[in-house]
Amino acid sequence: MLRRAYFTAALTAVSLALAPAQPAFAQAAAKKAAVTAVRPALTQAASPEQVGFDSERLKKLDQYMAKVVADGRVAGMTTLLARHGKIVQYNTYGKKSLATGEPMTKDTIFRIYSMTKPVTGVAMMILFEEGKWRLDDPVTRYIPEFKNLKVVQRIDGNGRMTLENMTRPPTMRELMSHTAGFGYGLQDEHPVDKMFREKEVLGASNLQEMINRHVDIPLVSQPGTAWRYSSAVDIQGYLIEKLSGQTLGQFFESRIFRPLKMNDTAFYVPAPKAKRLAAVYMGNRDTGKIEEAKALFGRDMPTYLTPPRMESGGGGLVSTTMDYARFAQMLANGGELEGARILSPASVELMGTNAIPQNVLVSSNGTTGARFNEAVGFGLDFMVVNDPRAAGTLEGQGSMSWGGAAGTWFWVDPTNDVIFVGMIQRMGGTGGDDLGGMARTLTYQALTHPEK
Repeated sequence: MLRRAYFTAALTAVSLALAPAQPAFAQAAAKKAAVTAVRPALTQAASPEQVGFDSERLKKLDQYMAKVVADGRVAGMTTLLARHGKIVQYNTYGKKSLATGEPMTKDTIFRIYSMTKPVTGVAMMILFEEGKWRLDDPVTRYIPEFKNLKVVQRIDGNGRMTLENMTRPPTMRELMSHTAGFGYGLQDEHPVDKMFREKEVLGASNLQEMINRHVDIPLVSQPGTAWRYSSAVDIQGYLIEKLSGQTLGQFFESRIFRPLKMNDTAFYVPAPKAKRLAAVYMGNRDTGKIEEAKALFGRDMPTYLTPPRMESGGGGLVSTTMDYARFAQMLANGGELEGARILSPASVELMGTNAIPQNVLVSSNGTTGARFNEAVGFGLDFMVVNDPRAAGTLEGQGSMSWGGAAGTWFWVDPTNDVIFVGMIQRMGGTGGDDLGGMARTLTYQALTHPEK
């Protein structure tokens, strides 16, 4: 039987082509206060011009995404752009399933893979606000099983590792910023990643077993010395269960999904909603065309139609475009949506503040994406944009973002009060320009009156 939690988490590094964010709430506060004294709900804008966009220039965004589908790069897509809580564009393109010909609909359910991670981060911050943990606490205070972890000192030409003791345990801050030193199972050549796959760390039957499988695997690096995409957010899922006394799914549902009316977001799709789940595709290297993904990494693709053995905080959720837009708008509002207060503004700002030390910023991030630098950093379970112009992007300072292995992406821009959610369903890239990057360029070239 496929162990879905391991499978979903092992896919999540495919999607680092998203921009990042350090909070610009201080600079944006006056602007947002002038726009409205009430935190906005998600409602339809009367026109793009109402919130500063040029309708004609915004057509470039729609045309580009329509062409991506017409060219066969993806089967279908949905996109949602909002500013000041006003929906400027909410479009569907193509097919939910090429086999059935069913069109993409606004209520289509997608596998969001690593876009689960920011949700887990918000859950962690809820517990942070309750005083259940502190950023510089050692992780071993809550997971004593990790007290004797070893660290890779060097690897010889035959792939044999020489190990050493930890200089100190990783902190909770490092756990939430992927600088704790854990592996993930995503890189074939690294012996730690091989151990993750051999032990099926993220294919455990529950989160306690997942922790137990970590114990005999060394850290890739000493805590705090390198950024490496890792199993850290699944470990956070375990901490949420331990600190709250609820399962991860129960905590998400009671503290995030139900208050935000994210009615279609969960760890699986129940039978009455099964027809709304989008098919998932991959590119065929021989034909250049997309085809339904039947297997990946030698495993059958999970159906997401039954509860998983292990609820993966790193990559296990399904959601809709509107559901995730409500989550994003909550963040843009400083932790609140339509009267439901999830976090304080300060906690959202903390999540969007770069947490990578200066000496780590230019280190490899453990993926094929990009290296972090002074312009682009990583906060608490979000990528962050510290200096957008130096980073070569048009978005605002403080933009928080991430994406999923099947190509989904989102960002929250507190400076311009913009949110964007893009949903597709293609594994391993789209065979062309990164859609998240193009969406940013085509969105902000149309924001001609940001003062509105």
